[in-house]
Amino acid sequence: MRIARWQHATGIGEGFVIDDTVAPFGDGLTVAEVLAGGLEAARLLHERVTDAATPLADVTLLAPLAPTSIRDFVAFEEHVEGVSAGVEGTSNVADEWYEYPTFYFTNPHTVLAPSEAVSPPVCERLDFELEVAAVVGGIAAGGGVNLTPDEAASHIFGYTIMNDWSARDLQAREMMVRLGPAKGKDFGTTLGPWIVTADELAPFLDDGGFLALRTEVRVNGDLVGEDLLSNMGWPFGELVAYASRNSRVVSGDVLGSGTVGNGGCLGELWGRNGALTPPPLRTGDEVAMSVEGIGDLVATVGPAVPAPAIPPARNRPRLRHRRAF
Repeated sequence: MRIARWQHATGIGEGFVIDDTVAPFGDGLTVAEVLAGGLEAARLLHERVTDAATPLADVTLLAPLAPTSIRDFVAFEEHVEGVSAGVEGTSNVADEWYEYPTFYFTNPHTVLAPSEAVSPPVCERLDFELEVAAVVGGIAAGGGVNLTPDEAASHIFGYTIMNDWSARDLQAREMMVRLGPAKGKDFGTTLGPWIVTADELAPFLDDGGFLALRTEVRVNGDLVGEDLLSNMGWPFGELVAYASRNSRVVSGDVLGSGTVGNGGCLGELWGRNGALTPPPLRTGDEVAMSVEGIGDLVATVGPAVPAPAIPPARNRPRLRHRRAF
């Protein structure tokens, strides 16, 4: 099953993509409600679809969900090797990387629709990141805490493609403060074109529980990166389980795999090449991502948007008591 949201002349629709058409769930249900209901309930809805379908060509796809949160992992060793070479001058994967699947939170309020142009901040090193994201579903109220990997895997409703747009020069400055990334990342994350339910991708699972999906990314038609998703350090169930440790995951959460290796982003290639080759993204560039079993996600780079200036930190006296005013 493929699940999507779309804009049509009659308004916003939420439902299934069936062949080359879209059809609403029925009963006014939303994607958020269907995710909460879980995969089995979604399958029953799919069997009962009766409303007239609309040609896919007649609608504009929106992001397939409004995420409750977005966690973005860094699960590909090859990506870390390449990026670290650009940052540290030599390839280095910290021992700590192998211990647990690290992630950061990014902004669920700046999710972009498929084909929607990204409006980056003013920067010199704009980049893309090709990822696959798991979408959580079927977690009852009060659940989703300290899940085992098997329990977590059972709550993966489906998968979508994720482009984690990155302003590398802003990101590098932020992370010198031992915090972030923040403004180098949170201006835009593209999700889509739809959610493919986990059962549809089960034939691609290898013996270790990894999804052996081929991934590709092209910039202006030129192949830049290609990898197998199964080169992750951890399968998705373990990512979800780790996210739930001493915390909570809920239906509608999105968990990105992190950038695939072998050219899944420009930053990795810059590190390996020792130069900004291929060049950073510029206004008008087209980034086209393809993931086997899921589909294509194509977006262009829009003009950079200047933001109001923020002054640097003030050199303040370190007083311990208030002065008289």
